[in-house]
Amino acid sequence: MASVRQPPPTARPPRAARPVRVIARNPRARHDYEILERWEAGVVLSGTEVKALRGGRASLVGAFARVKHGEVWLEGLHVPPYDAGNIHNHDPLRTRKLLMHRREIRRLIGTIEQRGYALVPLELYFKGPNVKVVVALGRGKKEHDRREDIKKRDAEREMARTVRRR
Repeated sequence: MASVRQPPPTARPPRAARPVRVIARNPRARHDYEILERWEAGVVLSGTEVKALRGGRASLVGAFARVKHGEVWLEGLHVPPYDAGNIHNHDPLRTRKLLMHRREIRRLIGTIEQRGYALVPLELYFKGPNVKVVVALGRGKKEHDRREDIKKRDAEREMARTVRRR
């Protein structure tokens, strides 16, 4: 029998197997927007921002992405100042650049120019040593759309309850 060669114990895991650690989620995004498409993007950060994020401190509430001059920018992401930082700490609400492929950005530009579409961050997380954000293309929901979603969820919950009782 041929033996299977094992990688040395110090080898780095392949990209797909890197651990994912969620830092922040945006619960309002799914409530306020109908999610049509998602993309994963890298985030350009300074050193103190990464250290603050490693502590699990960030807020995506009120954050949105914008395309300017062929680049995607994340605005409204709140990363509080690093406690052990010095006078050169980062601005908590500064605009941060997102790293995406050029073809993805071109596609975004075409769809965002349509009326009623927005780029909304859903989740911020570490993927290995890198900070990533899931950005979604969303269409704003009207009040009656939200009510319909709530009714559907309630009906599904009720059906699940009756199935469990049997």
